[in-house]
Parts: sequence; C-alpha cells; structure tokens
Amino acid sequence: MTTASGEAARTIVRLMDEVQVNGCGPVIEDPVRSWLYWLVPPGSSARWAPHQYGACLGQPYRIVLPPIPQVDPPGAFWLRPFQSDRLVPPAPLRDFLDAFRPSPVPHEVLLAAELRAS
Repeated sequence: MTTASGEAARTIVRLMDEVQVNGCGPVIEDPVRSWLYWLVPPGSSARWAPHQYGACLGQPYRIVLPPIPQVDPPGAFWLRPFQSDRLVPPAPLRDFLDAFRPSPVPHEVLLAAELRAS
C-alpha cells in the first residue's frame, strides 16, 4: 500500500499503533518521494477497491526494502520496523485514509512511472 507521507499519514501511523497489538505493522518512509509504504498481507491488492488516498499494488510491482537496521534517513527507512509476521491490516488503514486524507495522492506518479516503463 502506498500513500503520501506528511503529518496526516504520521497521524494514521500513530492511530495504527493503538489499533494493532504491539503497535503498527511495518511501514517504510521514502523521504525522496514523500511516500509511505505500508506492508499489508499478500493478496490485499486483489480485494482493495480503488481509493483516492492510497494505492494498493500487487504483482508485478515490487519495492526494495531498506536494511532492517535502517530506521533513519538518508534514503528509505523503517518508520515502523518489520517484526515477525505482523503486517498492517487493510480495513482500519482504509478507514483512517478516509478520515485523514494524506496528500498528495500517489496515483498520478505511479501511473506516470508505469507508462514510462511500457
């Protein structure tokens, strides 16, 4: 799942800390693109209806994970580190995206990248 970063998205991360046992599942921040990557369960993209504030992409898309100890910039880093098999649940994430509307939305940038790759 990809969303904008920024204050609205960081508020969602803090709220997900309260929703999930032991805190929010893994989230990567990319300060260069100003995006957050929320690691959701496999298959989530097939069930994710289009959403204005988040893009949930599955195969054939891939992201490069930062090294596990990378918790600060420069480069992409773990805003919420990966722990065991805990991932971010899509349903509460979607509700928080509706409520807090992190912007700018990633769709146009992702579409432009896909069109360049074609």
